[in-house]
Amino acid sequence: MTMRQKFAIKVEGLAKSYGNLLAVDHISFHVEDHEIFGFLGPNGAGKTTTLRMLTGVLKPDEGKAEIMGHDISRESFYAKMAMGIVPEVANAYIDLSAWNNLMLIGELYGVPKQRRRGKASELLRMFELYERKDEKVKGFSKGMKQRLVLCMALINDPQILFLDEPTAGLDVQSARLIRNLIGELNEGGVAVFLTTHNIEEANQMCHRVAIINYGRIVVIDSPENLRQTFRSVQSVEVAFARPLGIETLRKIPGVDMVRKMGDKFRLYTDNQAKVIDNLVDYARAKNLQIITLSTLGPSLEDVFVKLTEDHEKL
Repeated sequence: MTMRQKFAIKVEGLAKSYGNLLAVDHISFHVEDHEIFGFLGPNGAGKTTTLRMLTGVLKPDEGKAEIMGHDISRESFYAKMAMGIVPEVANAYIDLSAWNNLMLIGELYGVPKQRRRGKASELLRMFELYERKDEKVKGFSKGMKQRLVLCMALINDPQILFLDEPTAGLDVQSARLIRNLIGELNEGGVAVFLTTHNIEEANQMCHRVAIINYGRIVVIDSPENLRQTFRSVQSVEVAFARPLGIETLRKIPGVDMVRKMGDKFRLYTDNQAKVIDNLVDYARAKNLQIITLSTLGPSLEDVFVKLTEDHEKL
């Protein structure tokens, strides 16, 4: 009896250049076989290039990547058989029905006929598409197409699912349904590699996240650990009864940065108690009425902004 690989993905020194541009700069990380792993970064940071190397679309210049123990370059057939891929843009055949799309993909993966028919029925019901299974995909909404592509990615019972911006541009209901289904798949044993611009989505779904910038991984940790580590992006949120300028609030001792958030101000600090005391003293001295005052821990977005800004300064 063979033991299942400990890591769904193992990356060592992976690098890719385009001319003089080093798009991915010798990155190393692993994804455990039970987790949802988020891969975040600004546009042009190297996310898409990394994803394409991991899925065998691009060949790395240096380093290696293993998928369920199979080298993606030397054992690409076995690596690809272990994965399901959901691209950012739905790639279903629009002139085929949902059912025939699944039959075609299942046949390409070598799934036996009876097995793929049963699996297709199961997936279409799970993704709330069964009643539309015989309709051509060209008549589907964007959310329905994305759900169908997820079905297609799962027809071969993959051990790891690669998702590239799976909820981008979807309505709230479709996005929530897809996130819930991804969570259920993960609970059933499917590892997930998720690239996303939606930081709150990563915060809700991921066990760990990696933040990449300029081709290098800046940090890898759980969303909660990242928030706890970065005390300097704690904040105090305040709203006043009458308008006040940002420059005035920046002068309050202990405030590192101020952002206007609608009718409120967010004051970033590593000492919330000090800022609150100084803020209340200032309001009394200027006869300002404070409507709301609350403390906020750092969000994953705050951490993301700070890490990428700090990395740009290096």
